[in-house]
Amino acid sequence: MKKAAIQLETLACPSCMQKIDNAVKALDGVEKDSVKVMFNASKVKLDFDEEKVSIENIEKAITSMGYEVIKSQVKAK
Repeated sequence: MKKAAIQLETLACPSCMQKIDNAVKALDGVEKDSVKVMFNASKVKLDFDEEKVSIENIEKAITSMGYEVIKSQVKAK
């Protein structure tokens, strides 16, 4: 398992947060209980299994919904 912190563009509304939360949790390989979308910090933190899903796929799920990913950090858990 890996731990990711994804910095997003500034989130405008709480419903944006919910959409991102749902999109990330829908990905196979993401540990659903670990997903935390932080509205004030415009960050997403999560744990994922890199054998099932890549950080690029997670970023793509966010960007495909119209939210810009500024940077991602991945660490061993």
